[in-house]
Amino acid sequence: MTEAYVLDFAQNALIVTLILAGPVLLVSLIIGSVISLIQAATQISEITLTFVPKIIGISVVLAIFGPWMGAQLISFTVNLFTSLATIPR
Repeated sequence: MTEAYVLDFAQNALIVTLILAGPVLLVSLIIGSVISLIQAATQISEITLTFVPKIIGISVVLAIFGPWMGAQLISFTVNLFTSLATIPR
């Protein structure tokens, strides 16, 4: 196992992580910002007000993008195991 292989694997793992976490984090950020603006405009200081819309938004995103996320993760795992088999001992 060479140093280049390990660095390439780490880079691919980070890219896949960012791609998979991106939609969920983006929706959570947008919903949280909108709710915060509404709270600031109406001066409602209820802390738990952001949780329900975020949970609903994240559930919708996972329902829509879940199969794609799973396929990306499976593809990464298959490529990893395939490349591990070709490494000389």
